[in-house]
Amino acid sequence: MVKPEDAEEVRRRLSEIHPVSRETMARLTAYRDLLIKWQAKTNLVSPATLPDFWERHVADSLQLLALKRNALSWTDLGSGGGFPGLVIAAGLAERQGGVVRLVESNQKKCAFLRQAASRMNVPAEVFSCRIESAAEQIVAAEVVTARALAPLSKLLKWTGEFLTDDRVALFMKGRDFRREIEDSHGDWKFDLVEHPSRIDPAGCVLEIANVSHR
Repeated sequence: MVKPEDAEEVRRRLSEIHPVSRETMARLTAYRDLLIKWQAKTNLVSPATLPDFWERHVADSLQLLALKRNALSWTDLGSGGGFPGLVIAAGLAERQGGVVRLVESNQKKCAFLRQAASRMNVPAEVFSCRIESAAEQIVAAEVVTARALAPLSKLLKWTGEFLTDDRVALFMKGRDFRREIEDSHGDWKFDLVEHPSRIDPAGCVLEIANVSHR
């Protein structure tokens, strides 16, 4: 458990990325405790990253909320252990109308996501399906997210036809993001804003909109 004095310091540091209330901090702490419990039996995240949970996973996810502060409707693809989807849901829990749809095909991970969403009391809905079958969930969102899921070309294959009008994607990428962008330009046209990651010096959040086939 996080001691109260430690929790306040963690909350202060997280709030440098995006405002975190004490209620949100309590939800995130409940999430961390449940994740550690499940991780002993189910591989939800890389074990080496658990000691750095607050920065590596939570702060990393919060930066998406900072980029789209007014968005209430989100869909997270390949949610896995819940990053960034459950963290975004925690940030939306005190806002009227907020919802995050978590799309995940692994049944054990879906079970964890459902229990975590309930324990945290956040506006998250879990959909146990493959991304290829998640058109309804993608269309329902203002913002579509994915973290360390697949190359950009594949993400666009899954989502490109839906990233039109005011709908945007925020795809979290590592050091090879420029190569992925180049590899995608042969098949796709899109508006792109590169947001340097505030957590990973070599990483980037790719904001993609107005996608069309070449």
